[in-house]
Amino acid sequence: MKNRLVAIFSLIVGLITAQQQAYYQQEASYKMEIDVDAANYSYHGNQEIKYTNNSPDELSVVYFHLYWNAFKPNSLMDQRVQNQGKNADGRLTEFGSSKLASIPKNEEGSQTVNWIKQNGKLLKFEVQETIMKVYLNEKIKPNSTTTFTMDWDSVVPKQIRRSGRNNREGVDMTMTQWFPKLAEYDYDGWATFDYVGREFHAPFADFDVTIKIDKDYVIGAGGILENPSEVKGYTENPTIKTDKNDKATWRFTAKNILDFAWAADKDYSVETFIVPDGPKVNFVYQKSEKTQFWSEAQPYITKYFQLMNATFGRYVYPTYSFVQGGDGGMEYGMCTMILGEARSLEGLLGLMIHEGAHSWYQQMLATNESTKPWLDEGFTSYAEDFVMNALFPKDDMPNPFYNAIQSYVRFVKSGKEEPAVWLADHHDNGTAYTVASYTKGELFLVELGYIVGEENLSKILKKYYQDWNLKHPTDRDFLHIAQQISGMDLKWFHHYWINTTKTIDYAIKDVKYNDDSTTITLVNNGEVPMPIDFSIFTKDKKTVNYHIPLNMMRTPKTKDYFGDFQTLNYWNWTTKEYTLTIPYKKSDLQILGIDFSQRLADVNPENNFLEVK
Repeated sequence: MKNRLVAIFSLIVGLITAQQQAYYQQEASYKMEIDVDAANYSYHGNQEIKYTNNSPDELSVVYFHLYWNAFKPNSLMDQRVQNQGKNADGRLTEFGSSKLASIPKNEEGSQTVNWIKQNGKLLKFEVQETIMKVYLNEKIKPNSTTTFTMDWDSVVPKQIRRSGRNNREGVDMTMTQWFPKLAEYDYDGWATFDYVGREFHAPFADFDVTIKIDKDYVIGAGGILENPSEVKGYTENPTIKTDKNDKATWRFTAKNILDFAWAADKDYSVETFIVPDGPKVNFVYQKSEKTQFWSEAQPYITKYFQLMNATFGRYVYPTYSFVQGGDGGMEYGMCTMILGEARSLEGLLGLMIHEGAHSWYQQMLATNESTKPWLDEGFTSYAEDFVMNALFPKDDMPNPFYNAIQSYVRFVKSGKEEPAVWLADHHDNGTAYTVASYTKGELFLVELGYIVGEENLSKILKKYYQDWNLKHPTDRDFLHIAQQISGMDLKWFHHYWINTTKTIDYAIKDVKYNDDSTTITLVNNGEVPMPIDFSIFTKDKKTVNYHIPLNMMRTPKTKDYFGDFQTLNYWNWTTKEYTLTIPYKKSDLQILGIDFSQRLADVNPENNFLEVK
């Protein structure tokens, strides 16, 4: 009887644990009315938010982000830049000092919440710079919806990073991270990271946004413009309707996106084209000699969406806007803000393609980029290099990711590398963050393709999209799919590549030429064990490939894009050396080496090849 009770208790605990860990995601619906005072770079806003708690937890507080409160002297962002000194993000510094420290009082950003109500009743709240904590009168029970209403005033900050007024390209207002936005709540709790310059996370939401602004302005935004014939820029001879203050009304809607962003300028032009079997695309920018490449970019952007749809999964939204925002590039729901001026067509497209690819890796596959920046920046960089190689093939590169590998190797040798597992805003060195998140995140997929084979990698990426688009996946979810499709154990690789700064360094240690064969000894001089692809190139111009699987994989790869190969015995990760004998004598051989495809991120590749003389 006792054993039976123990078994029943274990079953109940197991069911409760499974229920607690079951996937869920919160929902929000915003309805906003915004009145812009363009002359004073400010606006008044009110919004109604319907918030659905799909978690199993009862919520007694909610949190909002107030990003613009960071744009002032002595803010957390300013303190972070000053503390980092020469290691800070160069876009936030000038002459070695923080740009935020010198923002004039009348150009500081602010988001001042006048009041917030839940179901019509006022709520108590406290503002912790860029985070607002709201104490609820009525707890939000699991699987229930509540309604918040809010009234606030904002001052558009001087543009230092992403958002702001009168940027260096002459755009009047770049309105990103511009409204009080609900924080995400998931199994890890509330995502309430202070804004100190980097990444974001939010629940999927619907938006219905009405903006009143001086009639001479043109707006570029994510979402669908519902009244294009009543505003400037989108149709010929519009009938602009104005109120008593000579303001036009713009209305945008969007469903199931993470954020709504917009920009406004009197000199914007709008070019629109439709991707076959894809979205309607808007180019919103200031036409000039410095932006001459925008019009030339249109056919490339059409091919870009088609390539992304075929390779990584379909773009699910009806529109996409590329908007000249004046600072770097940053992705938002159904749009991106980018620098408009470019020195070349390829340079402009590289920026458009990277930021646009975030529609897949961060917007549709909405990972938490504050905690796992490599999952969105790295995967996006992989897609960028893949597409750019298709649009602008380079004959001198062995694979599309060769330059990323070289960049990584150079930085490793600087001794400044930091682990990719670190939180986005908590890297000590700005370049180390870039390498950890963008480069190592990209090479996570490159090395994975080397391990499992390119055909399997393609299947993994498509399955990842199929299972997780319009959700919030984690690296654990991705790894589960990768192991499922490849049949391999890959936890060791994820650990070494993401959690450590250990490096790959294999070499040819010794070659012994026999009468009718050749014996090669390979050595692992590094700290990261990997499977090895070893190849020979014969005097009669034939390539012969061998695959040495790593024992921790448990299953060897069966195919790859370099052709047929012979699978050899496992190389145990605890063994430093490995010896193989091939049925070719010295006179048969021209070149032998590790990784002819040059996908292996080996920090000392010069000892991977041997020319037989």
